[in-house]
Amino acid sequence: MPESIPYTPPTVWQWNKESGGKFASINRPIAGATHDKELPVGRHPLQLYSLGTPNGVKVTVMLEELLALGHSGAEYDAWLIRINEGEQFGSGFVSVNPNSKIPALLDRSDAANPVRVFESGAILMYLAEKFGSAFLPTSGAARAECLSWLFWQMGSAPFLGGGFGHFYAYAPTKIEYAIDRYAMEVKRQLDVLNQRLADNEFLIGNEYTVADIAIWPWYGLLVKGQAYESGEFLQVHEYTHVVRWADQIAKRPAVQRGRKVNRVTGDPANQLRERHEASDFDTKTQDKLDAAAPASSATSPAR
Repeated sequence: MPESIPYTPPTVWQWNKESGGKFASINRPIAGATHDKELPVGRHPLQLYSLGTPNGVKVTVMLEELLALGHSGAEYDAWLIRINEGEQFGSGFVSVNPNSKIPALLDRSDAANPVRVFESGAILMYLAEKFGSAFLPTSGAARAECLSWLFWQMGSAPFLGGGFGHFYAYAPTKIEYAIDRYAMEVKRQLDVLNQRLADNEFLIGNEYTVADIAIWPWYGLLVKGQAYESGEFLQVHEYTHVVRWADQIAKRPAVQRGRKVNRVTGDPANQLRERHEASDFDTKTQDKLDAAAPASSATSPAR
């Protein structure tokens, strides 16, 4: 096996080639819109523009949990943003999230003065406070603990996704140092969760909160071997308390619904690519749309 050639960084980095890997076509060192495209708007005050990635799932689970609590004002339209096709760089999306990342929320409760909210943790807090501090303790040690775990997730998940996930699953070449570095960190994070959940039903004790809603789509799926095909590599079954917690949350009906929204991979029966009414879960999952489509469109690319 030939020895790799050591890389010496130039004095000044320049963007003169694609970085390689699965997401090379959408990675760039500049911000802003690449094309004009207005966002669609549905009839509900809450307009979500997203994709069924872990960060997107946080918000759809939160909205479905709010609806399950009886907060009818949490009804929402969920529009699909295909990040692999660069739809997050459309002018309408950039106006809601200048960072061009999903999810992005537009609250049109006051249509003359809509409120934009971006970054998934901020959206969870906004929704919790909008609906009477649902899933978010209002004061004291419980609130501090909840916010600490919420921000733990926001700070830790980039090491899991952009670090381990990228170099283990998506990078054009396997780099031993990078994979070892991030695998070590992800296992440390799983141990942090495992030790916490050894003595607590949920992240802040016996109360299910936005901390659990934020952490589950990343670490709950990881510990069940459903992320990056890395379960055996990371020996995720060893984190038994995280596995218990992940299974418990996965049984919640609102979580099962939220995980389907804006999803474009996996079983078509679990893909609700756009969600505009609660009844869409029964009538508009992708398996039903495919079955109802004319035979002549069977070979057309799915949108």
